[in-house]
Amino acid sequence: MEKIYKINEEQNGLRIDKALSMLIEDKSRTYLLSLINDEKVLMNGKPVKASLKVKTGDEIEVSIPEVKPLEVKAQDIPLDVIYEDDDIIIINKPQGIVVHPSVGHDDGTIVNAVLHHSDSLSGINGVLRPGIVHRIDKDTSGLLCIAKNDNAHHFLSEQLKDHTMQREYYALVKGVIKENNGVINLPIGRDKNDRQKMGVDRENGKEAITYFHVEQRFNNHTLITCKLKTGRTHQIRVHLSYIGYPVEGDPIYGKKKNMLYDKGQLLHAYKLTLIHPTTKKEMTFEAPLPDYFKEIIDNLK
Repeated sequence: MEKIYKINEEQNGLRIDKALSMLIEDKSRTYLLSLINDEKVLMNGKPVKASLKVKTGDEIEVSIPEVKPLEVKAQDIPLDVIYEDDDIIIINKPQGIVVHPSVGHDDGTIVNAVLHHSDSLSGINGVLRPGIVHRIDKDTSGLLCIAKNDNAHHFLSEQLKDHTMQREYYALVKGVIKENNGVINLPIGRDKNDRQKMGVDRENGKEAITYFHVEQRFNNHTLITCKLKTGRTHQIRVHLSYIGYPVEGDPIYGKKKNMLYDKGQLLHAYKLTLIHPTTKKEMTFEAPLPDYFKEIIDNLK
């Protein structure tokens, strides 16, 4: 769907993504920025850059793609639903299951399970990621928020962007951390030698900030809680590995020698706090540590 929007005095001098978010109220600034990057926003028939400052009287042509019908099959996979209403579903994802279909993971994902569970999901992220607001790694367990309509999805995406959605994790790391609390502020980008991995990149990486607090120390391990200010891919795993305390069991960023656990990183998203899209009230959800994680902690004690 193509539509022309005219800039008025209220938007004069603003970046084009912010100006359009004021004119197209049912679309988030993040979504509009993705349209700009996909060259679906034109001025004078030419694609624009997100940094463009608009002027009163400018006419902007915006092409909003139609939501495609879902083509991913629904599968009867059990879901641990923590909470559900007309806007959101909060699930506790087990370790070992992928969030959405991708190369090598055509089915058996959280998306396949959610499609079977609910007839109503947002279509903003397209065919392969219906309702998926944020994701966690295959071998990370814990809380995941799914949007059941586009308005909820927009609202939740903005919270991710402005950091009002808070995500907290338990991590068991190798080594004994001396400080009780710490902040890791190191930019993250694609690993230059392995595009499948992420790494600290001080030159071209994006801002990444992780707060941690020591919960318990053992002979050669530390149980910590981590709070994300930003949500870069593999952020906690990359940050902790870089400072010398890799997550136990991490097959990519960890120490493979003498692993206590070989089925994936011992990382669990245990707490999620968000503002509800409709009620606008703050809600906090918690998921207990999985049994295998608790068993390892008990053995260390």
